[in-house]
Amino acid sequence: MSAPGSQEFGVRPSLGLSRLLSWFASQNVLLVVGAVIFLTIVALALLAPLIAPYDPNTIDFSQKLRAPGLEHLLGTDELGRDIFSRIVYGARTSLLIGVTVLAFSMALGVPIGLVAGYFGGRVDTVLMRVSDVFLAFPPLLLPIAITAMLGAGLFNAMMALAISWFPWYARIIRGSVMGVREELYIAAAKTMGVSAPRIMLRHALPNSWTPTIVQASMDFGYAILAAASLSFIGIGARPPTIEWGLMVAQSRTKFLDFWWTAACPGLAIFLTVLAVNLVGDGIRDLLDPKSRAR
Repeated sequence: MSAPGSQEFGVRPSLGLSRLLSWFASQNVLLVVGAVIFLTIVALALLAPLIAPYDPNTIDFSQKLRAPGLEHLLGTDELGRDIFSRIVYGARTSLLIGVTVLAFSMALGVPIGLVAGYFGGRVDTVLMRVSDVFLAFPPLLLPIAITAMLGAGLFNAMMALAISWFPWYARIIRGSVMGVREELYIAAAKTMGVSAPRIMLRHALPNSWTPTIVQASMDFGYAILAAASLSFIGIGARPPTIEWGLMVAQSRTKFLDFWWTAACPGLAIFLTVLAVNLVGDGIRDLLDPKSRAR
């Protein structure tokens, strides 16, 4: 016997889930499209050894600069390496870049913004003025200068990007913490004698995360694009690392005659950045009531 009211209100879990997913997809189609593209790229990166038809670093001059076809889906480069295989393996590098840059940026920026927003006063002034020094540089000029000083290489490029981006997260967290530090639950914790570090970590920070999550979801694609730009000008990834920006840089002199050597990795960068931006916009709409109201 079914439970009372089950025929009136109950639905099968699978049917309820399908309806929920259908409603969600209808409310934000672009988020679903971006998520599908991004998850496909993640799957390609994780399953690269199973998906790639050739070893990405195998040199075969007999297959040099072959046009896209059945044997090589996206053609080959000047060393006879399969471009599709290199793009699949390059997805690993690009995703690693996005995660690493954002992780280090937030690791630097979040504590600074948290302390500045909670204590205010001179502490806030000093920390924010230091952050303003990094914000005074154009977006790519500071990473170029830092990478030139540290030496070319993928890790140095990622660290340079993280150093140049952390002030944005410091300011976002600072603004959010300043908005919640006067709330009653913060005042109650202070009255009970709870220490400042505990209040910041247990109360202020968890209630200030939403803008940071939204910003990070939108910056992921820009981190990949910025790293590709550094690789393109020769101070980012270096061979034998497989990275999309480096692939474009190595093929730029042959682009007019052998368009696929640069167009295919460039398209991979475009699709990844587009997908992450669509997901970021969707997350912003879900987490930010003001954006939904507009």
